[in-house]
Amino acid sequence: MTDIDISLSKTIAMIEESFQPSQDGKCAVAEGGMVATASPAATAAGVSMLERDGNAVDAACAAAFALAVSEPQASGLGGESKAILHFNGETVVIDGSSRVPEGFALSCGQMDDLRFGYRGTSVPSTVAVLAHLHRRFGAKPWRDIIEPAMGIAREGYCISALQENLLQRELDRFIQIPSQSGARYFLKNGRHPYREGDLFRQHDLASLLEDLADFGPEYFYRGNPAKLIDSDMKGNGGFLRAEDLDRIPWPRERKPITAAYRGMEVSTAPPSSGGRMLLFTLMVLGRLPATMLAQGAEERCGLLAEVFQEALISSKKETPDPFIYSFENDIMCSRSTIEKVAIALTGGRQSSGLPRKDSGGETTHLSVMDCRGNAVGITQSINLVYGAKAAAQGLGFIYNDYLIDMERNDRENPHFLRPGAPSVSSVAPTIVTCNGTPWMVVGSPGSERIFSTVTQFISNMLDRGMPMCRAMKEPRLHCFIDGRISYEGNRFPPSVLDHLAECGYELDEREPWSFFLGAIHAVLKCATRPGYQGVAEIRRDGTARGPRSL
Repeated sequence: MTDIDISLSKTIAMIEESFQPSQDGKCAVAEGGMVATASPAATAAGVSMLERDGNAVDAACAAAFALAVSEPQASGLGGESKAILHFNGETVVIDGSSRVPEGFALSCGQMDDLRFGYRGTSVPSTVAVLAHLHRRFGAKPWRDIIEPAMGIAREGYCISALQENLLQRELDRFIQIPSQSGARYFLKNGRHPYREGDLFRQHDLASLLEDLADFGPEYFYRGNPAKLIDSDMKGNGGFLRAEDLDRIPWPRERKPITAAYRGMEVSTAPPSSGGRMLLFTLMVLGRLPATMLAQGAEERCGLLAEVFQEALISSKKETPDPFIYSFENDIMCSRSTIEKVAIALTGGRQSSGLPRKDSGGETTHLSVMDCRGNAVGITQSINLVYGAKAAAQGLGFIYNDYLIDMERNDRENPHFLRPGAPSVSSVAPTIVTCNGTPWMVVGSPGSERIFSTVTQFISNMLDRGMPMCRAMKEPRLHCFIDGRISYEGNRFPPSVLDHLAECGYELDEREPWSFFLGAIHAVLKCATRPGYQGVAEIRRDGTARGPRSL
C-alpha cells in the first residue's frame, strides 16, 4: 500500500468511526441500507421498499413520489428529475431534462410573464424519469412504488415550520395568479398559509396517483391528465399542450463525468446539469495541499470563494451542447485550465465583468443505498419555490417555471428559448467511489449554490476528516459571479469576514442555518466497519434512516 493509500485509509477510518447518530433523525446508522430525503414521510417510503426486499431504485422512486406529495414547495409531478445510479457494477446518469413546448412563442416584451403563472412551464419529465428508472432497474411492482405517496396525499401530513414560512413568503405571488389555482390547492381556504402542525390533504393528487398506479406512466402523458392540462393551459395562456405530453419526455441514459479527489472518484451529471462546476472546483482544490483546506479558516474561506467565482465565470464562457458533450474535450475542466487556475489562486476577488444575477431556484435531493451494492441519487425540482404558483386544475400539482432560466439573447446557445430546446439546470447528483465501490451518494438543492454546497461538504470530509454528521452542519458560504458572498450569519469568526472584505468581496449576510445555502442529503456505506450512515439536512425538514437501524 502506498503512502497515499495509507493516508486515505486513515482518513476514511476517522470519518466513519467518529460519526454520531442523533435523536432527531438527522444523522442515522443502519445495517441494511440507508435513505436520506427532505421529508420524514418520503424517507419512510424509501425504507419501506428496502424492508420489503426492494432494491435502491425501488426505494428511491418511492421516496421521489412521496416527496412530490410531502414537499410540494420543491418538487412534484409537474417538474423534472435527474438521477445518478450505480447498479450491478455500472454507473449511469438518467438525464430527465424537460423541453420547451413546441408551440412556444413569446415576444421580448412578454418575458416577465414566464416567472409566475402558466407561460413558463416546460414539458414535465418527473413521471417519465421515475417510470424509466423503475422499468430498467426496479424490482417491486409499479403500484408498490406509488402506494406510499398515495397514502400521504389521501391521509395528509403535518405542515412544517419551514413550509409555513415559505407559504407566507410566497403568499402574494399565489394570490396574484388570476386563476387562483395554486392558491386553492396550497393555501388554507385559498387565502391564508397553512400553519405549522396543520394537517394537509391532497385529494385530487391522491386520485391522480391512484390512476397512475392503475394505468401506468403513459396515462399521465396520453390519458385524461394530458387533456386536463391541455385545457388548463389553453384557458390561461400557457404553451404546454397535449401534443407535447404525447411525445413523452423519456430520459436519456448518459455516461457520468468523473474526476479524482483525494484518492476518491467523484462521478456526477454532465451538462445540461451542473456537475461540471462541481468537478471543476474539486479538481482545482485537489491541486492544493489538503492542509491548506484543513487549517486556517481565513485562508480556506478565501480560496473557496475564489474557486466558486471562477467556476461560475468559466462556465459562462462556453455553454456545452448536452447532445454532443464530451468531458474529455471540455476546455473548462482540462488539465491545463485546472492547473492554471490553481496556480493563480490568491484568495482575492476578481472582476468577472458579468452582471449580478440572483438565482432563486429550489429543488430537492434524495440519496439511497441498498445492501446489494446499489446506489441512487435523484434531484428533482419545479424550479422556484412552489414553481409557477399555478396548479394543474383537477390534478393537484404545481406547474414548473423552468423557461425563466433559458437563454434569451444568444441564439447559438443550446438552451436558447425556442420550441423543443432542453432545459438548463444546476443539479449535481453525485456518487463518490472508493476503489471502484460506491462509498457515498450526495446531492443538494439550491440552484447555482448546489455545486458550492456539495464541494464544501466533500472537502469538510476528505480534507478536514469530518464525519458526515459534522460536515453537514458546518457553516456555508457561496460566492456569486460578481464577487458577492452569501454566508450564514453568526456562524463564521469575525476574522474570516474581515479577511473576505479585505480581499474585495461584497458580503451578503444570511440567517444562521440558511435555507438559501443548500441542503445536503447523503448516505454512506462504511468501508472500514459494517453498516451504513446517513444525514438529512439540519436546515430542512428531512430525516435519514435505514432498515435495521442501529
